[in-house]
Amino acid sequence: MRKKICLFGLGCLLIAGLPEKTFASRSTNANYNHFAAEPAALIGRWDITVDQNGKPAPAWLEVKLSGYKTLVGYFVSTAGSARPVSEVKFDGKTFRFEIPPQWESGTANLVMEGELTDAGIQGTMTECNGTKYSWKGVKAPYLKRAAAPAWGKAVNLFNGKDLTGWKASGQNQWVVKDGILTSPKAGSNLITEQKYNDFKLHVEFRYPKGGNSGVYLRGRYEVQIEDSKKDAHPNSVLFGGVYGFLTANEMATLGPDEWQSYDITLVGRLVTVVANGKTIISNQEIPGITGGALDSNEGEPGPIYLQGDHMPIEYRKIVITQAK
Repeated sequence: MRKKICLFGLGCLLIAGLPEKTFASRSTNANYNHFAAEPAALIGRWDITVDQNGKPAPAWLEVKLSGYKTLVGYFVSTAGSARPVSEVKFDGKTFRFEIPPQWESGTANLVMEGELTDAGIQGTMTECNGTKYSWKGVKAPYLKRAAAPAWGKAVNLFNGKDLTGWKASGQNQWVVKDGILTSPKAGSNLITEQKYNDFKLHVEFRYPKGGNSGVYLRGRYEVQIEDSKKDAHPNSVLFGGVYGFLTANEMATLGPDEWQSYDITLVGRLVTVVANGKTIISNQEIPGITGGALDSNEGEPGPIYLQGDHMPIEYRKIVITQAK
């Protein structure tokens, strides 16, 4: 009799527990679905233009859902690399987040405040030094291509003689000597007059000890040139990385004072980087613009530009092959 009573009691407990468990599961899913519907308009990637007293400056934001109820993200300000956002506070219409200083002057956190609009998002950015600017953002394009590209004819962007086809971003310090394009000191960046969409780019470069430069694709995505240690752990801000976003799978640098090469293929957002004959980034998506971008108009063609505002840098060959 005791055995039957025990079995009956155990069965009742199991049966009694089932509805509660099922309800809890449904309740959790319902809460998740309810929350996920609210911030859906904010979640995603945004190309932002900041109005710095009449001068446009590019920025970028990605908002993600973490778990059931927390919005997080990444932010690229008008300078510096992509930074994690630990929480984006959102009430269904307006949002706010703040991040500590990176390269900015000032000691306060950078504060972004915004709201959803029919056209996208807009708001104000308070810099670390207290300066406040207004900004507007639109959803970033996916840049997916329907088919693999057919390639055209290779064209030399540097003729080995002068700066034909190029322009400086400010006062020019770039010179050509003995067939070498050189920035002997920190100064202006060098930008192609022509703009490009999808392409393959071959560059041969040399930097001194401690060198720091970069090649910008479409004027928006920097492939880092930096005097990184050969035994350093790869990092997105070191040699061969797409600054702040994509990390090379190995440090393929030959070191300072050596001629080196990048072969870069960019199709939509997908990039492949071959450094000194080694594939270090293979067909990876670039999420958004990197620090130093000329603009945030990701759906448009853009120039090639060579960073010249950090350290001396030399180039002896720059060849582009456009998609037809």
